[in-house]
Amino acid sequence: MRLLHTSDWHFGRSFHREGLLGAQADFVDHLVETVRAERVDCVLISGDVYDRALPAVDAVRLCDETLVRLKELTRVVLIAGNHDSVQRLGFGSALMDGSGVHIRTDPARVGEPVVVGDAAVYGIPYLEPELVRTDWALKERSHAAAMTEAMRRVRAGIEERPGLHSVVMAHAFVTGGEASDSERDISVGGAAHVPAGVFDGVDYVALGHLHGRQRMTDRVRYSGSPLAYSFSEERHVKGSWLIELERGGADGAAVRSRFVEAPVPRRVARVRGRIEDLLSDPRYEAYEDRWLQITLTDPRRPSSAMERLRRRFPHALVLGFEPEGGAEEAARTWSERVKERSELDIAGDFVAEMGEEAPSGAERELLHEAFESCRRKDARA
Repeated sequence: MRLLHTSDWHFGRSFHREGLLGAQADFVDHLVETVRAERVDCVLISGDVYDRALPAVDAVRLCDETLVRLKELTRVVLIAGNHDSVQRLGFGSALMDGSGVHIRTDPARVGEPVVVGDAAVYGIPYLEPELVRTDWALKERSHAAAMTEAMRRVRAGIEERPGLHSVVMAHAFVTGGEASDSERDISVGGAAHVPAGVFDGVDYVALGHLHGRQRMTDRVRYSGSPLAYSFSEERHVKGSWLIELERGGADGAAVRSRFVEAPVPRRVARVRGRIEDLLSDPRYEAYEDRWLQITLTDPRRPSSAMERLRRRFPHALVLGFEPEGGAEEAARTWSERVKERSELDIAGDFVAEMGEEAPSGAERELLHEAFESCRRKDARA
């Protein structure tokens, strides 16, 4: 039994205002070719197909084209993630079942598997604890409680189907997983983490939500997102898990895995240093074609910094400023920082901070006149 585990496509997402739909379409081409070349029996898409509940028309079109292409080659099981709208994603799911595309968005159906060959695939969509708490009579308001009840229902289904491989898909934050900056916080509504032990006894668990590929156990894994969606993912290797299930011993099916790397449209990176070093040092040549987050460490904010940097790094997207010695300066109290400095100097620093350059002589003269005017007004009061 050969499965391809992918998740967190986030169709329609941008990267610091850079459109990603073309890169997402390239990933789809890669995915389809992998399914064809590896003769995949089923594609598991573990949630967050879209980046928002009301996706853009182009994102919906890409998803439609993707599912049509995949269903010509294999079976597909897809669950809703925390970014997806259950109603919109689940529309027409009963009709799609007949085509081999199985969309699971209803928590009430977690115990009903999609049978593919000799495997029973159980789709657990993202479970907001508050929304299932009453129907499932949960004793506490947490993701762990909701997933524990979902798995109780899954295990009841597994017992009714002896002899089949058991595969679970879930969209959750499993304890021990490493988050990145691009995932939406799901802690609202209860404790966010779900223990990996909740899935004990299942042959394979295809997780979604965290954007880095991760192996929680040999049988419980995140595929991660196909593209980098934050600079914190600069060291991620993106792609999908190709999973083979074979008849095993008492511990369940034997699991063999291989990670299939996805194409990288443009790498992301973070660099820091003084502006003149960044503009002239040959060691930064490797970053010239990357999307960059640049942090300048010059003692004073350089003028026209982003304009100058983009002459060498045309894909610089984010600029920060952390002057050397800034930590020590921040630790000083405000009174210590302004002690024995004139109001004109303090105001000049503010102008330099806002305008990225020190005030001109004319600007300092205007500031001086403003302070003198205030003094005269106070003297008359």
